[in-house]
Amino acid sequence: MSSPIAVTIAGSDSSGGAGIQADLKTFSALGVYGASVITALTAQNTKGVTGIHDVPPEFIAAQIDAVFSDLDVRAVKIGMLSQPAVIEAVAAGLDRWKAKNVVLDPVMVATSGDRLLNPEAIDVLKRVLIPRALVITPNLPEAAALLDEPVARNEDEMLAQAGRLRDRGAQTVLIKGGHGRSAESVDMLVLAASFTRLATPRVDTKNTHGTGCTLSSAVAAGLAGGLDLVAAAREAKVYVSEAIAAGRRLDIGSGHGPVHHFHRWW
Repeated sequence: MSSPIAVTIAGSDSSGGAGIQADLKTFSALGVYGASVITALTAQNTKGVTGIHDVPPEFIAAQIDAVFSDLDVRAVKIGMLSQPAVIEAVAAGLDRWKAKNVVLDPVMVATSGDRLLNPEAIDVLKRVLIPRALVITPNLPEAAALLDEPVARNEDEMLAQAGRLRDRGAQTVLIKGGHGRSAESVDMLVLAASFTRLATPRVDTKNTHGTGCTLSSAVAAGLAGGLDLVAAAREAKVYVSEAIAAGRRLDIGSGHGPVHHFHRWW
């Protein structure tokens, strides 16, 4: 029996809590074989990002070709893409290999507040990559930035912003409410003719480093394993919520510590 395979196209987090490292941990925890295409190296820890070294677009294309020419990739998670030329290279690679089940996490700012996306790259992201994704997974500040609007304050505004993102080219939007302040952490999966409300109790913890990466890669893992998008999003929400809660057992770093990707095992 062939193993389900997903690939993450994202930046590396030297502290291991987010980016490529979080994605590969998530894939493994959910029974999916993970491959990777590294778009940038970051010097970072739980307190912040101190440096970014972009990988040349032609080498990103070479990584994509190496992975897709050999592996039966069933889902793609896309994370940090900091430069317009990098976004163009990834979009071309997706087209070249007819990639399916693309989950795009429009990473703009790290948990620490450090900007990860070059401002001029935002327009390229919206024009070139968002229409190629099965689903995009912005958090509240990212959705607002993509629309150049204030951050949504409630579920009605979340739904409205998700609808406007769809009007501007997104096929499906999973808008994440982790930055909200209600007793529940509510995400909204908005499709063409329906929406699904995904809610779990909000966890009071500072161990939130990598939550967005983890959720989007968990959705990709579900798709790679054969789930439909709604089921994949439901399972991803449960997994991430458990990982956040279990993260309180970890004592890693002095800033925003990581979630516990392998909470079901240790």
